[in-house]
Amino acid sequence: MSHPQAADLVFTGGPVHTVDPARSSATGVAVRGGRIVAVGHDEVLDLVGTRTEVVDLAGRLLVPGFQDAHVHPQGAGLELALCHLGDTVDPQEYLRRVKAYADEHPDAEWITGGGWSMEAFPGGTPTAALLDAIVPDRPVFLPNRDHHGAWVNTRALQLAGIDARTPDPADGRIERDADGNPTGTLQEGAVHVVGALVPDPTRAEQIAALLRAQAVLHSYGVTAWQDAIIGTYANMTDPSPAYHAAIADGLLTARVVGALWWDRARGAEQIPELVARREELSRGRFRAGTVKIMQDGITENHTAAMLDPYLTCCGCVSDNRGISFVEPDELNRHVTALDAVGFQVHFHALGDRAVREALNAVEAARAANGRRDTRHHLAHLQVVHPEDVPRFRSLGATANLQALWAAHEPQMDELTLPFLGARRGTRQYPFGDLLRSGATLAAGSDWPVSSPDPMAAIHVAVNRIAPDAPEGTQVFLPEQRLDLGTAIAAYTAGSAHVNHLDDTTGSITTGRFADLVVLDRDPFAGPPAEIAATRVLQTFVEGRRVHAASDA
Repeated sequence: MSHPQAADLVFTGGPVHTVDPARSSATGVAVRGGRIVAVGHDEVLDLVGTRTEVVDLAGRLLVPGFQDAHVHPQGAGLELALCHLGDTVDPQEYLRRVKAYADEHPDAEWITGGGWSMEAFPGGTPTAALLDAIVPDRPVFLPNRDHHGAWVNTRALQLAGIDARTPDPADGRIERDADGNPTGTLQEGAVHVVGALVPDPTRAEQIAALLRAQAVLHSYGVTAWQDAIIGTYANMTDPSPAYHAAIADGLLTARVVGALWWDRARGAEQIPELVARREELSRGRFRAGTVKIMQDGITENHTAAMLDPYLTCCGCVSDNRGISFVEPDELNRHVTALDAVGFQVHFHALGDRAVREALNAVEAARAANGRRDTRHHLAHLQVVHPEDVPRFRSLGATANLQALWAAHEPQMDELTLPFLGARRGTRQYPFGDLLRSGATLAAGSDWPVSSPDPMAAIHVAVNRIAPDAPEGTQVFLPEQRLDLGTAIAAYTAGSAHVNHLDDTTGSITTGRFADLVVLDRDPFAGPPAEIAATRVLQTFVEGRRVHAASDA
């Protein structure tokens, strides 16, 4: 008979990286009833009973479950099942896949999917003519990797009524030739003109996509996340019904915070609706206590909101400072009102003007409402003015990092740096400055925009070089590197803070949920250049194994 105090699960043979300042390392962990009941060394073995499962770490590292603070699982899962372009930058391979998908799905009304990279095409703008040559008779709609642009064929443009006479929407741009004719790339708000015509996936397809994505995230050690869009936006279908279906069937194994989408075409009248949705949607392991405000676009298509104008291709000053999707005074009022009713605000803010506007809105909320435990956070933070770096700490705003982007690669070197200029180019992804200023750091992937692998992002945060960079690639702003412990803490304790899960998760501490990950090595013991080679062997949520690699 098992001893009544025996553990259900014991990890031994360490090392254990606890992310707990009071006890930073250990070699053993015991779990009972889904919670951690002991963290220590050989004494943990005293809790092994006849029914205890013992996991011998054999020198491999045990860490808390990773938490992705900005991700789009249903959209990612759908892309994997459609015309998926996300793992190559070869334009000919894109065309081969589009043709193959169209041939394999002759009854599909639309050819859709996406994930192409802007770096694959001159100026980041592919043409309709390329698609017309292989799919002339059905509409093609393919969002790019970051979902701020889309590649369409002529049939899609015709169905949407887009021609030379069509004006650009206020929040977007139709790429055109010298005569004003649309060329086949749509930016920001213009994407929605075509995207609104694409049939929604069925409920069964949405549920399958969410569960497919959950399995992928668990395989990378992700045990909790913040879904950055709960609602309908562009061609993204509201994932909340899929979450509820998964909860009802006992299939949602992750902890999820949903960020309710702020409709920038509307104003404060939507706040009571968001409050109602918060109550309606929060159940099981899913809570909807956040509102997502997209304040600007992206630098590559010059829609990220900048304090100073972008440069042109000749290095001259343009008249374009990007787009603030929500007028700053309105943003202040809306964030103050959301904060007053207990919402966390999750800002999309890439350009330095958008970052400042978001911080100003947090400051307005603090001034009006006092300090509330709303834990507002700013995601992406590509360009941050030095004067705004210390404001994260002073305002209690968390810096939500997508570290995989902080490296030299073609999209950075060809589509970003030439148009920012030398001075602004040195202000990108200032992780080190934010840390030194005392900011709280969280981390996420923005999958399907980029890989959902936390170890790949942690690799870049530490090295400021992409995992697959050619030998001799220059380190991107080395003074902004983080140490490995800090980078892991951002992806665990920091994101747990953002998700209001820091009282039960985020560290390996007695009393907390046993959300745990076994890595295939101890990256602290190896060279920083090999961090990205680290793989996840096993993932546990409340002591239940939700992923095991074939070689685990």
